[in-house]
Amino acid sequence: MFYSLAQLSAILNADLIGDGSVVPNGVSLDSRTISSGDCFVALRGERDGHEYAPMAVRGGAACLLLDHAMDIAMPQLIVGDTLVALQRWGQARLSEHRPRAVFGVTGSVGKTSTKEMLAAATLAWKTPGNRNNTMGLPAALAMLPEGLDAAVLEMGMSTPGEIKRLAEIAPLDFGVIANIGSAHLENFPEGQKGIAKAKGEIIAGIRHGGAWVYPANDNWCRWLAERAAANALGVSAVAVGEGTEYFISSIKSLGCLGSGFSVVHPSGRLDVEIRLPGPHQAQNALLAISIALLAGFGGDEIAKGIASAQPQEGRGRLHRLNGGGWLLDESYNASQESIVSCVKSLMELDGGEPVAVLGCIRELGAASASIHEATGLALKKNGISRLWAYGDFATDYVAGFGPGANAYPDFESMEPELAALPMGARILVKGSRHWKSERVVANLLERLGADEASSGFRG
Repeated sequence: MFYSLAQLSAILNADLIGDGSVVPNGVSLDSRTISSGDCFVALRGERDGHEYAPMAVRGGAACLLLDHAMDIAMPQLIVGDTLVALQRWGQARLSEHRPRAVFGVTGSVGKTSTKEMLAAATLAWKTPGNRNNTMGLPAALAMLPEGLDAAVLEMGMSTPGEIKRLAEIAPLDFGVIANIGSAHLENFPEGQKGIAKAKGEIIAGIRHGGAWVYPANDNWCRWLAERAAANALGVSAVAVGEGTEYFISSIKSLGCLGSGFSVVHPSGRLDVEIRLPGPHQAQNALLAISIALLAGFGGDEIAKGIASAQPQEGRGRLHRLNGGGWLLDESYNASQESIVSCVKSLMELDGGEPVAVLGCIRELGAASASIHEATGLALKKNGISRLWAYGDFATDYVAGFGPGANAYPDFESMEPELAALPMGARILVKGSRHWKSERVVANLLERLGADEASSGFRG
């Protein structure tokens, strides 16, 4: 049973207006997507959420969490700061109904895929969608079910201190750092060292006696492990990959069906298959499997569970196009590292010409032009034959890629040119959230059509 408003009033030290027996069945931060029975939380940011409370009520809200009473015939909880109250709500729920194992997953690239595979491997509850920040995570935890054996929490960040706060809200038993790249570089004066420190905040959030895993070939992760060891945090750092006790052998690409391989670990060998193609997904699976084993989960249940993991919309969904070829939908977000990884996955698919339609990468600061140029060069080196790029650094993509690339200032100017994409092509679509690359996906699916049986299935 979730908390009633009377219980929440005590937990949040809130003033209650109206019926305290109301039990919200969800938490909404956005009046446009509210579901019937939700508690609408009015947050203050670029926009004041209180302005949208009437819309939330019309959308079916059961109650409101506000920082001042409003003239609305609806049960209300009144607090000094709605974000602090939301975080306290999620923290209290996890504390009262804490699973045996709580995992945290972060990384510059691949944290969502790793979260999905780890949750599948451990039959765990997981944070839904992109609820991985200081608003979304506690909103998800507020509705944590009772009686769970495991929970997998995705922890994202764009500035220092965010993961520290997430781990305060949700103390961890185990952690995963999938990698440390250049995402959000402009927010870190120390460059990648600053990003590494911010990602490393997850380590301090792991309870004494716990463990975390990282890829052995990631230099910044190794730096974090050495730093953590020097600080004697009482948390084990476990490297995985070639040259460690946890590594992949006998990997076999199954093309669009994913890959099969063996995970060698200190207690034996585990044969697995995953439905997400590409060497980077095999590494993400290795991280998930290794931390699941360290947490005491059995090999058979891990192998069975991880084979069922599926990608989320915009994060690797694969569509077989009616006229032949494939559309790899990676539209949710982008970094240099993730773009290159996705190209390698695209090249494993059968089909025609490999092409890419890319929005630009954001939050790279002074390095933006050079990183886009280097990414364009990497696209060409890894086999992409043609590139459609749009956004503020599209010309830098093109400068690196060379002949066969076209630059556009925005989606609207590029959209008519998408008709020139070759029939039967293997198409990668990716871009920063700012550029809303899902519009490209919608355009291509409407125009080219997709086999419904394959849409949403990524090998």
